[in-house]
Order: sequence, then structure tokens, then C-alpha cells
Amino acid sequence: MVMGYNDGSWGAGDWVAMSAMMLVFWGAIVALVIWAVRTPRSRQAVASPKEILAERFARGDIDDDEFRRRRDALAGAGSPSGTERS
Repeated sequence: MVMGYNDGSWGAGDWVAMSAMMLVFWGAIVALVIWAVRTPRSRQAVASPKEILAERFARGDIDDDEFRRRRDALAGAGSPSGTERS
């Protein structure tokens, strides 16, 4: 045993250090749980161009003619020059 050392009991500094480490530990656990719960929700499947086009048509952003023209262009049936059909 080292001379002048306490009797093996914890001092005030030891209790403060232990309390701080417990806060860090439980904070890390809570942060990990929050991250794990939120991560799948933030990853949304990327819609295909045809799905986006159908959504825009359903919302009324584009009319029937434009929908058909763009759908045909996506399918490869559109005019190669990119000009609109009359």
C-alpha cells in the first residue's frame, strides 16, 4: 500500500468522473437508438422516370398530350431530334 494514499474509498473527484462517464455512455446509447430508428425512414426508394412522370400527370402538372409524348420518349418511341409532334 502506498503511504499517504486514502483508505481505498472513492473521493469526490472519482464520483464526478464516474457520473460523467455514465452520462456519456447512456447518451451514446440513446443517440445510437435514435440513429438506428431514423435511418431507414430517411432512405426512400428512388422512383423511376416513368413513376415520376405518372405522378406529375396524376397531380395535374402536365396534360395528356405531354404525358403521352414524354412516355413515348422514355420508351424510345419519341422523335430522335427532340422536337414536338404536331
